Amino acid sequence: MGTALDSPEVQLAEVLDRLHEEYPDTTISLRFSNRLELLIAVILSAQCTDERVNKVTADLFEKYDGPKAYAEADQEELAEDLNSITYYNNKAEYIRNACQKIVEEHDGEVPDTMADLTDLPGVGRKTANVVLQHGHDIVEGVVVDTHVQRLTRRLGITEAERPEQIEPELMELAPESEWQKLTHLFISHGREVCTARNPDCEDCLLADICPSSKTDSDVDLASGEPWE
Repeated sequence: MGTALDSPEVQLAEVLDRLHEEYPDTTISLRFSNRLELLIAVILSAQCTDERVNKVTADLFEKYDGPKAYAEADQEELAEDLNSITYYNNKAEYIRNACQKIVEEHDGEVPDTMADLTDLPGVGRKTANVVLQHGHDIVEGVVVDTHVQRLTRRLGITEAERPEQIEPELMELAPESEWQKLTHLFISHGREVCTARNPDCEDCLLADICPSSKTDSDVDLASGEPWE
């Protein structure tokens, strides 16, 4: 029987305990060797798999050396370099414009504040949080990607629908020491077990405390729709 625990705080704590045990070494899966590469990889990862991004950036990072190279790149050529990435034309423009701003306003260095990062073209709070956490070792919030969004709703931790609503709730519910790891734990479980369309509820280590478990629930709380 999948039943959430007494409060969202207790529920989240138990979920994290179990996921820590299941995925002890989980971390960011994007490949990068410096802050600019991280920023570009995260911009490219929007609505695209990390696996696909890593394949593209393996060549991209060899071709373009630093923000000036991206800032001065031909728009069409850069877009062509990204053509297997979703929305590659828009992302090429974001990267060129962001790098121009980095060169002109930040002495060629990726900024280290939320305000300066989110002022860059193509960079929202989620992207900025990733860059701060993994590029600058600064944890200001929780990265709420599609996996975190889906699982926190499915597990009855939140009823909020949008990342900007979910993030402050998670920051209230979880200790700051968990903010960074929380994202990777939920991503790992979301990829391996609690997938969007066909979660493996039978073998899920959270099934007994999941109010969306298909073993005894008719509704997916992530979407509010009946299970197919």
